[in-house]
Amino acid sequence: MKIADVLKKESVIPYLRSKTKAEVIRELSEHVSSVSNNINTERLVEVLMERERLCSTAVDSGVAIPHGKLSGISNIITAFGRSIEGVDFESLDGNPTHLFILLLAPENSAGTHLKLLARFSKIFKSPEFRSKLMQAKSQDEIYELIIEEDAKH
Repeated sequence: MKIADVLKKESVIPYLRSKTKAEVIRELSEHVSSVSNNINTERLVEVLMERERLCSTAVDSGVAIPHGKLSGISNIITAFGRSIEGVDFESLDGNPTHLFILLLAPENSAGTHLKLLARFSKIFKSPEFRSKLMQAKSQDEIYELIIEEDAKH
């Protein structure tokens, strides 16, 4: 499965306003709820924060992949957000997190969920790609960069 199959341009937030981990989770959740049918913001926040309590989804190099399984959805839902200033997301390297990929899967989709997590992790490992995302000026530009990078793999 390609990222282009699950990421919509309207699900890209080029300028997150959030300053804390909880605010990022809420902002991403509210955005997903606004562009996807049948997503309850409060339930989504609860699922994502529950996962964060187990272990931070911030990996390193300024990237986090908050994810979880949500009842009531039939397809994988993704969103992307960028924080220019960075947020303390309790990353493995201790540095601020700037790039956030939200991944929601139906409760019965373990295989696809894990494959997409791995795919996002792989393409976001590139320092050049992350740098381009940080310099992008618009939602359109960010979306195109992600789709182009994904097509290379």
